[in-house]
Amino acid sequence: MGDQVSLAVSTVIFALRPHPRTHRPVLWLPLVRRIRAPHQGRWALPGGPLASDEGLAASAARNLRETTRLTPQYLEQLYAFGGLDRASTADERTVSVIYWALVRPEEADAGEAGVNVQWFVADELPELAFDHSLIVEYALWRLRNKVEYSRIAAAFLGETFTLAELRAVHEAVLQRTLDPANFRRQMETAGRLVATEAFRTGGRHRPARLYRHDQSIHLADNGPLTGL
Repeated sequence: MGDQVSLAVSTVIFALRPHPRTHRPVLWLPLVRRIRAPHQGRWALPGGPLASDEGLAASAARNLRETTRLTPQYLEQLYAFGGLDRASTADERTVSVIYWALVRPEEADAGEAGVNVQWFVADELPELAFDHSLIVEYALWRLRNKVEYSRIAAAFLGETFTLAELRAVHEAVLQRTLDPANFRRQMETAGRLVATEAFRTGGRHRPARLYRHDQSIHLADNGPLTGL
């Protein structure tokens, strides 16, 4: 390998959508099919080289718009992958700054999908280009650790939500069933939710109260949804 080092920006985008077989909410992410070597034909995370006149977050947002037509409200820098063996060509090492984004189902539905952009269940991915499988694994690990102590679940839901909707997000991310009574007690004890005067109506069950996160609370690693 030569002395050349390039800087790239890629993004892992998560959305909750029904599983095609079980129909239960699970994590999905969009991938882009590579149309040139190396790894031509394989699926990869959306991304590309960092322009000399562009910031990291701006590059991540631009790449998402151009490849997937997504403009997520939640976009956070995740990690940098820069091992000595990361190479895009035989004589160039590539350091990738990874962002992650969370989008609501309706935002995901409005994104691009086609021959070279497709959504996949996050735990059922094909073989990916480069080390992108490791990047997705790391992003999933971070998300599953963070959802239990931060407001990150709200990025999947919008401004207001019922406790059942919030619990469904936690269950989908953590991949386990949560007891409704215990979950309610944990949320109330944590003191991060504010009950509104509005209710979710129209279902078979009685109207459910809507909640929102308490914006006045700023815990460690728990900032605004544009970068928790």
